[in-house]
Amino acid sequence: MQNESPKDVRKQIRQGKLIRPTCGLAPGFTQANLVVLPKAYAFDFLLFCQRNPKPCPVLEVLEAGKYEPVLTAPAADIRTDIPLYRVYKDGKLAAEVPDIKKYWSSDFVSFLLGCSFTFETALLRAGIALRHIAEGKNVPMFITNIANIPAGMFRGPLVVSMRPIPTDKVVKAVQITSRYPSVHGAPVHIGEPEKIGIADIAKPDYGDIAVFKENDVPVFWACGVTPQAVALESKPSLMITHSPGHMFITDLRDDELAAL
Repeated sequence: MQNESPKDVRKQIRQGKLIRPTCGLAPGFTQANLVVLPKAYAFDFLLFCQRNPKPCPVLEVLEAGKYEPVLTAPAADIRTDIPLYRVYKDGKLAAEVPDIKKYWSSDFVSFLLGCSFTFETALLRAGIALRHIAEGKNVPMFITNIANIPAGMFRGPLVVSMRPIPTDKVVKAVQITSRYPSVHGAPVHIGEPEKIGIADIAKPDYGDIAVFKENDVPVFWACGVTPQAVALESKPSLMITHSPGHMFITDLRDDELAAL
């Protein structure tokens, strides 16, 4: 599966044959977070992304009612090509489903946002082990005490993903991920999780518990699950997203997003 093309992986997802976190799948290709909103909320959310590019780097915005992401994955269908979706209604998680066709409306505007899974291939190539991939787990994610900049109706805390990095590889990890600003870029915090409101590193808000080895340091990147925390606080009547860790795999190559 790891060596299959994004199109092949999306086909298996669409057929219901692959319901699992997408970390490690189709390496070398960009993965994306999804946010779907009624058109009435679209401008406020676009402004929220513009003011908070670290957690919400925009890769593509689809016009109202459109579900083919023609810029990032022509012929794909964002209603079916993600392993698992979440449906939020009035600030509450209402459903988790394998496709969103029955919810679809011609009024929906869809946003594809950069995902840190994209730069993981570059980290692996540099010899930086990623425990969640090796163990077949989802990356751990945490709601922090860092507030995003509000925009219109949208406000709420920053969510971060965390990877244990050996002390002697932290600088290299920062250097590598800094080259990918379109998929969250450099870490937002290193070490001392309590400083960003994380009381227990063994209790992620989303994803799986990470395994630490001797001399590992927790390194935190801004995360595209942030809009889901924002949905809980801002309470739009409807927001549809990917389930944390279950991403949309685009046809864009990672290297296309790397800064020179």
